[in-house]
Amino acid sequence: MAIGAQDYIDQMLVQKYSEIQVDNHEMRESVIPPEEVLNAMSYNSYNLRNYIGLSRRLSVACYGVNTKNAKYNASILS
Repeated sequence: MAIGAQDYIDQMLVQKYSEIQVDNHEMRESVIPPEEVLNAMSYNSYNLRNYIGLSRRLSVACYGVNTKNAKYNASILS
């Protein structure tokens, strides 16, 4: 995969936008403190980890119940 303009339209767009300076980033302090964001991410990861653990336990329990209640039919191979 090559980098750069491949055809005439791309070359013209590159030429047009190469002259435009885009730097309108303003340094502002966030409304939400970083500690709150990190706490929310931490709670989310704990919830996901607990969900996965409970899901595995439930899967094992359901597998056990289904195995005990299974009725197998004897089939005769001919």
